[in-house]
Amino acid sequence: MTEYIQPIVDWYMANINYLTITLLMIIESSFIPFPSEVVIPPAAWKAAEGSLNIYLVVLFSTIGALIGALINYYLAKYLGRFLVYKFADTRFAHLCLIDRLKVEKAEKYFIKNGNISTFIGRLVPGIRQLISIPAGLANMQLPSFILYTSLGAGLWNIILAILGYVFYTQKDLLELYYEELSYILLGIGILFIIYLIYKGVRKRKC
Repeated sequence: MTEYIQPIVDWYMANINYLTITLLMIIESSFIPFPSEVVIPPAAWKAAEGSLNIYLVVLFSTIGALIGALINYYLAKYLGRFLVYKFADTRFAHLCLIDRLKVEKAEKYFIKNGNISTFIGRLVPGIRQLISIPAGLANMQLPSFILYTSLGAGLWNIILAILGYVFYTQKDLLELYYEELSYILLGIGILFIIYLIYKGVRKRKC
C-alpha cells in the first residue's frame, strides 16, 4: 500500500493547489483507499506559509469528499441495491435466514437512523469511505445524504486542517495527536453502533 501511495504523495507535495486537493479527496472518499491525512495537513501547512487559504483548503477538500461519497452512493443505489435484492430472493439467501422482507426492514432502519449514522460515520477512521454504501443501498434521500455527508466530512477536514496548520512543522507531535484522535473517534463509532443495537433490541421487546 505504501508503494502505491508514495508516488502520489510525492507528486501532490510538488503540486499542492485547490484542484489537486479536490481530486485526491474524491479518491479518498470513493471506493479507492487513500488517506485524507496525507492530503489536508500538508495543504494546511501551505496555508500557514501563505501559499493557500486555509478556509478554501477546507472547502475544496469537503467538496472532493462529497463527490467521492456520491460516487459510492450511486454505485450502491443502482448496482448494489439490485444485487442485494436479487440475492435475497435466492434459495441460498433463505437458507442463511435472509429474505426480501428482512432486507426491506434493514433499509427502513437505516433510513430512520441514516442521518446521524452518515454524520458519525464520516468521522470514524476506516468507516468514512464506506458509510456511503449502506446509504445508497437504503436509498437514503439525496438532500439528507448530501447535508450530513458534508457536515461530517467538513468537520473531519476542519480537524485535520487545524492539526496541519498548528503542528505540521512538528510532525512527531502531529502524528501523536492524530493517532490519539483516531482512537477517540473509533471509540465513539463503536459506542454509537452499540447504542443502535441496544435501541433495536429494546424496540423489539416492546
